[in-house]
Amino acid sequence: MSIGKFVRTSCVATIFSAAAICNTSAALFKGDTTTVGLIEINQTPTDRAAPLADLFGREGTLTLRDLVEALRNVATDAELEAVVVRLRDSQLSTTQVEELSAAMDVVRAAGKKVHLFADAYSTPELILGSHADEVIVQSGGGVSLPGLYSEEMYFADTLNWVGVQPDFVQVGDFKGASEPMSRNGPSPQWDQNISQLLDGLYANIRTQIKTGRKLDDAKLDAAMESAVMADGETGKRHKLIDTTLDLPDLESHLASSTGGEIEWVNLTEVESDRSPFDTTNPFAIFGKLMRGTDRTPSRDTLAILHIDGPIVDGESQSGGLFGGTSVGSITIRRSIQEIEDEPKIKGVIVRIDSPGGSAIASEVIWQGLSRLSKTKPVWVSIGSMAASGGYYIAVSGEKIYANPSSIVGSIGVVGGKLAMGGLYEKLKVRVVSRSRGPMGGVLGSAKPWSEAERLFIRQRMTDTYDLFTRRVSAGRAGIELAQTAEGRLFTGNVAISNKMIDKVGGLSDAVDDLAKRVGLTTDEFDLMDYPAAPGFGQLLGSLFGSMASAPVDGGNAMSPAIGAISLLREVVGPQAWPTVRDNISALMQLRNERVLLVSPRVLIFR
Repeated sequence: MSIGKFVRTSCVATIFSAAAICNTSAALFKGDTTTVGLIEINQTPTDRAAPLADLFGREGTLTLRDLVEALRNVATDAELEAVVVRLRDSQLSTTQVEELSAAMDVVRAAGKKVHLFADAYSTPELILGSHADEVIVQSGGGVSLPGLYSEEMYFADTLNWVGVQPDFVQVGDFKGASEPMSRNGPSPQWDQNISQLLDGLYANIRTQIKTGRKLDDAKLDAAMESAVMADGETGKRHKLIDTTLDLPDLESHLASSTGGEIEWVNLTEVESDRSPFDTTNPFAIFGKLMRGTDRTPSRDTLAILHIDGPIVDGESQSGGLFGGTSVGSITIRRSIQEIEDEPKIKGVIVRIDSPGGSAIASEVIWQGLSRLSKTKPVWVSIGSMAASGGYYIAVSGEKIYANPSSIVGSIGVVGGKLAMGGLYEKLKVRVVSRSRGPMGGVLGSAKPWSEAERLFIRQRMTDTYDLFTRRVSAGRAGIELAQTAEGRLFTGNVAISNKMIDKVGGLSDAVDDLAKRVGLTTDEFDLMDYPAAPGFGQLLGSLFGSMASAPVDGGNAMSPAIGAISLLREVVGPQAWPTVRDNISALMQLRNERVLLVSPRVLIFR
């Protein structure tokens, strides 16, 4: 299982800001030596490696799966007695923390110590710390546990001000996907829906910290009142952390606690392979780049099919006006066919992190996975979210895994358009509309729907909703739609009780269980990601296409739009921007479709 990706080295230069500390080979196995692994988590780990990583190397970038595997390997490595996990500017999501925490629990269950070091601790890092033996903060660093906070942005008044009239219909009282556009505040149903979801997320945070740090409710309440933008000593006083020290003193601190010299083993230094092609021949290099990497499995393999981003018709796209990625039904169906045709692939994990999107694309992907499941087992692992169209796809799987704080559900349908007539008036744009046929003007941009058009759209949406619920009922035996449908959202640890998922666990748990199911022995099979990363030729095409259509200064109409998007990204911040971006990207499909399976994702948790 992807063994041999990391270099075991006794020289750990990256942990110290000044010079490397390297043990000589003569000192490696002398008495009174404690061998400690180092795992560094830089920035935010992704679910899969970057494009062209197989050709040009990983360059130190690690996926979440790499980090989980590195931790779990500590538990079985007889030479390692402890591990230090160092967080370096890592913006971890709650569900990423939960998957890392589960791997840290495996290390501790093997009788090995886990030490966590960070320059500062906020809620995600403190949750991770509740699964460590020692939580260490850099001297002068901060500790903050303010609780859980969310923001929802409502644009109805803004749209009305500029002359745009939102015109939406939803099936499912708790759906709420259109409310940011059509209302200036939440409906009672959405307020109830999001409030219970936040209650569940907050309960998960409190439970993990109370259990890991051995605090009761009163002590945790006191910590949350006091340890907000606090220093390390305040965090220690409230037992949120254990130790404050300067990073260069970490080795001596560990040595004093173990009673012996520390031998470091870097567990997350990516191996630098030799170039896969003749670097002396520029034509060979170019040919290899244009062909991409070999996608033929060499031995028994499990495929991981990624559904990450808004779901759209056609091909998957990266970048775009808002950045991020989208999941195209054609791209995914092509990958499903590749998986089906490859005899060495014994099973599939569909990894989903999506707020949904196109109803048609979701059904097309569901059809493909249902077809695949007749020849190979198809299981599902939910990352941060499998909502609406994402959950539609998930129910095609035989088993569904989710993290405790994964967001699951939103079984409902929303559709509509933005009537631009008022904006046209403000801009002095004169629109002449012409239509033929009884429903010819249903997609007109100037006016909201007539009652007849609205009834037509509602019926279409009801048909889609009925198909959605039939898919759920067929895939989830015994589920009670009266308690789970109509747009309701649930955390993973609640979703298991209402039969929406089968097991609370991360991607590694799903991989391990599926491997056992199909008779694969640990470390004797590979994992292969689908869809394949775009080749160099595709990237070049995208680059030149973007350059050809990129806005330029000096009167280009797109320049204000780009500036507004940049401003919005700066205002909401890097942690919240992917959430806002994906929701806007999903709703932008209303330009081409009027019925969507999308869950509101304009939720900013801090």
